[in-house]
Amino acid sequence: MIVQVGNQKGGCGKSTIAVNLAAHLAKSGKDVIILDADRQATSTNWALDRLESSEALPTVQNVQASENIRELALDLGRRYEFVIIDTAGRDSKELRTGILAADLLLVPFRPSQPDLDVMPTLYEIITNAQLFNEKLKALAVLSIAPTNPMINEVAEAQDYLAEYADIPLLNTVVRDRKIYRDAMGVGKGVVEMDNPKAIEEITSLWEEIRGHKA
Repeated sequence: MIVQVGNQKGGCGKSTIAVNLAAHLAKSGKDVIILDADRQATSTNWALDRLESSEALPTVQNVQASENIRELALDLGRRYEFVIIDTAGRDSKELRTGILAADLLLVPFRPSQPDLDVMPTLYEIITNAQLFNEKLKALAVLSIAPTNPMINEVAEAQDYLAEYADIPLLNTVVRDRKIYRDAMGVGKGVVEMDNPKAIEEITSLWEEIRGHKA
């Protein structure tokens, strides 16, 4: 299964979600590789930190690529059970060619209007890609969301994204928790840390993704 995590907007938690999904799958005994197609190499740096860890962490393979990544993604999809593609936060060749190979595009959105404003253009990119990649499914997830329940940004974002029924919004909300930054810095996923709320978020996120692909 090829899962691409991508958006036109930077700073929405793409790499955080990508590496945490990879760590969750690896911990579950799955054969997983991250295709890092973001020149900032956040996922690659995470994978290197993981490799150098003194702890015996489950293996997450990693490869970097740029420009047209379609053929590489398809090749990796034949050799690994799961491929997680991490693309940069812009309309790039990597974003567009990756979704021509992906089974699923997961689009993280921060619950803020500037982030949500990219949805019309992104929707057009996705629907055009589906003309050439009929298996492609797209899902949205709210990420880096406030932990304070009194802030209504999440509800407002949910109402806005509900207008795009072809890109279902997952029920799981990935909150802005320090534990995600701590885990990134040591090459771990939050499922390998001691924070039940974050563990539940990533576990629930994957279960929803799996349910939509079943």
